[in-house]
Amino acid sequence: MEKPCLNDKNVPPDDEVLSRCLGRAKATWDSFLTLLAECDPAISGEWRYYTDGKSWLYKVTKKKKTVCWVSVWAGAFKATFYFADKAEDLIVASKLKKEYIDQFVQGKRYGKIRGVTVVARKSTDLKAIRTLIDIKQQLK
Repeated sequence: MEKPCLNDKNVPPDDEVLSRCLGRAKATWDSFLTLLAECDPAISGEWRYYTDGKSWLYKVTKKKKTVCWVSVWAGAFKATFYFADKAEDLIVASKLKKEYIDQFVQGKRYGKIRGVTVVARKSTDLKAIRTLIDIKQQLK
């Protein structure tokens, strides 16, 4: 099974490490960070090493609420959003691609939440991330 790139606890992700892992998708990563700042100035992100998954994850938050979790893979990054069941109507009614809607509707439940993961390689993939952030903000 494929593993995230950032699995060395002693090597925190910096621009050089991210460039090496992401390759051409590094420009998409930079655009992702810009998108977060444009969505809401209260949104911030922080790298943390998680021993359970043995990798670095970028936790995106707004105040104390988690917006999404981001993992870095060879040539891409994955942003995973978790929503309660009450988000289903907003997700189904959104302009998300069918694959993301199906991922949520038919997805595995973790207690009372389900996830949607966007694999981002190019800037067009950020459209789905933006839509999911907007849905997250509507649910307050």
